Amino acid sequence: MIEEAFRFLLNLEGREILYYFWPFLLIDFTRYVVLDIIILAWYLPKRWREQPLRLKARAELFAERPLVSVLVPGKNEGKHLTRLANSLTKQTYKNLEIIIVDDGSDDDTPIIGRALEKAGKISRFIRNEVRGGKASAANTALQYSNGKYIVHIDADSHLDDAAIETILLPFYMDSKIGAVGGDVRVANTTVSFATRLQGIEYMKVLSVGRTVTSTLNILRIIAGAHGAFRRDILDQLRGWDVGPGLDGDLSVKIRKLGLRIVHEPHAVCYTNVPISFPRLAKQRYRWDRSMIRFRLRKHSDVFRFDANFKISNFISFVENLVFNLLLNIKWWIYTLQLIILQEFALYILIVNYFVYLMANIISFLCACVLYGKTITRKEWALFAFLPLVPIYTGIFLRLIRTFSHLMELIHKQSYRDKWNPWKVSRIAQQENL
Repeated sequence: MIEEAFRFLLNLEGREILYYFWPFLLIDFTRYVVLDIIILAWYLPKRWREQPLRLKARAELFAERPLVSVLVPGKNEGKHLTRLANSLTKQTYKNLEIIIVDDGSDDDTPIIGRALEKAGKISRFIRNEVRGGKASAANTALQYSNGKYIVHIDADSHLDDAAIETILLPFYMDSKIGAVGGDVRVANTTVSFATRLQGIEYMKVLSVGRTVTSTLNILRIIAGAHGAFRRDILDQLRGWDVGPGLDGDLSVKIRKLGLRIVHEPHAVCYTNVPISFPRLAKQRYRWDRSMIRFRLRKHSDVFRFDANFKISNFISFVENLVFNLLLNIKWWIYTLQLIILQEFALYILIVNYFVYLMANIISFLCACVLYGKTITRKEWALFAFLPLVPIYTGIFLRLIRTFSHLMELIHKQSYRDKWNPWKVSRIAQQENL
């Protein structure tokens, strides 16, 4: 069957190839392979040339030695806190205050958190007896912090030894930078098929994708798992608004102030991802809804051509909506086309599988080049699972994304998500947050 499919491909004329495979040729290959290669080919030599500036920034950082507040909000993440605290004590940058906020956990988080505080592994442990949601916990930590810079880390994560030093350097290289995103990689890659596929996805989308969009100055999100912020900016914005999607929301607000947000691929954070496909579906259902809530509703003013219009913010939003919303619709149009072309549909699907596999291999290798010496054996071993990625991204994630978009567009379902307490979500909906 595979041989017949490629024989079918070889017998096609140019216009027929374009007609049968237009999503790959005109959109996906161009955007996610060609553009990524071009930008990385420019970015990597540029980063090498900037090494003297980076060394100068490091010298300024260690000469000033500003206090850096590490905020760790979380609920029922007790089993991860010791590893996180240990990774923070090993940081090459030492002037840290570490504040963990327990957002109404019912596991052993209070016991572990207080033990870490007593042992001097963290600066302060705070427990909210009544759950207020992640934004509430992060803002509580912010209220008790004193640092010039704020580093936000998810409680189920841990850091590479030089992560905080590295994520701070861009602030000393460009005064217009308001926030820096660290590189988020999967810690529990070897647990299941679901975590392995997420490991590949994080390499391609979070590492390469965010490096590319950062280089183009259209980066749209600083991940909550590992992000650094200027304290004066967070105070001006009054911290985090209610989520889900609070990380992207804060990033947009920083961009609207006229400041840059950038990605630092060598400030490495390892986070634990959902270990099963049902749990993963639940997570992505929440993530995908947030795009509609914040991009199309709360921050729709980005599309208005008024005195506050900025072309970089406009392009950032358009890129996000086109490649996540409109091109998701494109796939359903293409599916309809295949139903009409049912005589050749199986051949077209087989060829599509192999061309998308090729594209994923190229993207994976781009991530490996970007990682350089920081790549691990576990990450190299993910290469063997690349044949599953076209099915994972092309079917599983696309179905979740479609359902998420519809539920948010029609029912505003994010305000009913149990991820936030219902009282908090109700107020957020009333205030259009």
